[in-house]
Amino acid sequence: MADTYAGKCYCGAVAIEASGAPVAMGYCHCDACRSYSGAPVGAFTLWKADNVKVTKGEDALGRFKSSDFSERRYCTKCGGRVMVEHPGIGMADLSPAMIPTLAFKPAVHLNYEETVLPMKDGLPKLKDFPAEVGGSGETLAE
Repeated sequence: MADTYAGKCYCGAVAIEASGAPVAMGYCHCDACRSYSGAPVGAFTLWKADNVKVTKGEDALGRFKSSDFSERRYCTKCGGRVMVEHPGIGMADLSPAMIPTLAFKPAVHLNYEETVLPMKDGLPKLKDFPAEVGGSGETLAE
């Protein structure tokens, strides 16, 4: 049986379950992720959309289309971040804080060209996104 990870928003009105393993884990330095998270860098776990289910509170789940690439989902009761859907690539991004039983093992930095918090951790620093999802695939120096 596949591993499953339960998560919930800040107030608990919305609950999710992710199954299997994330496709990728890392950090995003783009302005949108920084603004949405209220932090100088965002952390992500990227899952196949079919592996993420809302198990409670679908009626309390708001939607904000922040770009052609991303739809941000949040709890309408507490405002807590639930996920960021990427319909064009069939993926969903869950904050590692949303699924506390998953061991967070970052492997990449995205949109490092926009960083406001340089991080020297030996991980690859992509200028934007991997080429497979429409980015340049170009890496930057730490």
